Amino acid sequence: MDVSVARHINPAYLGDEASLVRGLALEASLPAEQAADVRVVAQSLVAKVRASRLEHSGLDAFLQQYDLGSKEGVLLLCLAEALLRIPDAATADLLIREKITAGDWLAHVGESDSLFVNASTWSLMLTGRIVLPTVQPEELASLLQRLAARLGEPVVRAALRQAMRILGTQFVMGQTIDAAIERARVDEQPGLRHSFDMLGEGALTATDAARHLDAYMAAIDAIGKAYADVPAEDRASISVKLSALHPRYEVAQQARIQRELLPQVLTLMEHAARCGVAVTIDAEEAERLTLQIEIAAAVMEAPSLCDWQGFGLAVQAYQRRAPAVVDWLIARARRSQRRLNVRLVKGAYWDSEIKRAQERGLATYPVFTRKVNTDVSYLACARRLFAADPALIFPQFATHNAHTVAYVLTLSNANSRAFEFQRLHGMGRELHDNLMGAVPQPACRVYAPVGSHEELLPYLVRRLLENGANTSFVNRIVDERISVADIIRDPAADVAALQDIPHPDIPAPAALFGATRRNSAGLNLADPLLLDAFTAAAAVEVNRHVAM
Repeated sequence: MDVSVARHINPAYLGDEASLVRGLALEASLPAEQAADVRVVAQSLVAKVRASRLEHSGLDAFLQQYDLGSKEGVLLLCLAEALLRIPDAATADLLIREKITAGDWLAHVGESDSLFVNASTWSLMLTGRIVLPTVQPEELASLLQRLAARLGEPVVRAALRQAMRILGTQFVMGQTIDAAIERARVDEQPGLRHSFDMLGEGALTATDAARHLDAYMAAIDAIGKAYADVPAEDRASISVKLSALHPRYEVAQQARIQRELLPQVLTLMEHAARCGVAVTIDAEEAERLTLQIEIAAAVMEAPSLCDWQGFGLAVQAYQRRAPAVVDWLIARARRSQRRLNVRLVKGAYWDSEIKRAQERGLATYPVFTRKVNTDVSYLACARRLFAADPALIFPQFATHNAHTVAYVLTLSNANSRAFEFQRLHGMGRELHDNLMGAVPQPACRVYAPVGSHEELLPYLVRRLLENGANTSFVNRIVDERISVADIIRDPAADVAALQDIPHPDIPAPAALFGATRRNSAGLNLADPLLLDAFTAAAAVEVNRHVAM
């Protein structure tokens, strides 16, 4: 265990949210002139996106129509998530029988300007040939029940899966890396790049891990060959999840991770360096952050990779440790004198992080409890990345938020340094397209999942949770009932006006049950410092009893 890593980043693991956010808000605040520039640019971006609203398609339009503020949006999320865990067709049929008849799908037909959204809706209603447009909303539930009884749930299940496939074509770049590369090359234009994400994570067996490693190696081969004649900075890259490469990727297996996973990661990175393909280690759950950082440190120090500038790491701004992680990465890049690509993201596991902290009875949460707090953390981390030596840190800003984009552009103008934006395939395209042709034109990298529809579902659920809420920027930016001024509000100013920094409706894990009783207190065993202290104390107790 590299104790220095844990000592540097873990004091804020479960840090006090109020004090952390107050400090980050001060750091994220810009001088009046720069803040005014941010507002002007953000307002222009929102206006352009709204002006092109009729051209909206894909996931942005789908998530607006079926946001998690609608009954049907919640039903879709429940179905997608539940189908991940249902092993047999009979149980899936029972679930579909219950849920599919509860939604008013007809109310969504024709409500969107997107052909994709309307096609998905008809699939959810079985098909347009079976459910006629003349059916009244109040008749739909009973009609679906009769059809299910007459045709059988397998037909309904097949229709639902077809709807998920339609949805999947918008989220997934291709079912194979070759198909994804071919599609990406067609879409490419000056300043537009791709990062391929091989779907499949959380290996459960050594066989799973070996299969994922082979897929990563093959993908790197394919990308290297396809982009051999492209300048290094414009080539497609690949994103890697460490949980896909080892079935016991957890703090309790630290020694085994160093012994078994690290050599595989180094082999993978060396292969990428030979092929001229950049690799980013994706962020995962908070409890795995220390492991991720230690693996990254070993890669940065590897003599075999001393001339390679393609290594990168994703940092989640919603974690309370995010600023400390950014500082550590900058310091480690300075120490190794190697360039590091840092992808700054908001974070995609918020719901599970909150639930896990409650289940384990932690003192507080590893993530911020308000979206605005995460936004402030993101902006503060962006400032730190821009302040770092450009020869050592290459910032990559993953965002679909117009204010964040405007903030980054303003900082880049002040710092005159290279960076790139990133967005998810199928989302945020209108916002980022409006940056194409700007002078100077920022580069944009599209995070593009690759894999089968079966592998898509875990990724799909995360995206629905992250972007399906009616508070999500991808929904708000096209909702003309919301003023532009409200959409481009400065998070730092909003935080300064807050009375309660932690969300008042998200009690600390100990207060989960209110006045009824206190939740059981647990230990944060994912913190190596606490785990080592706990292990030492347990050893003392064991020895004391043995001596007695």
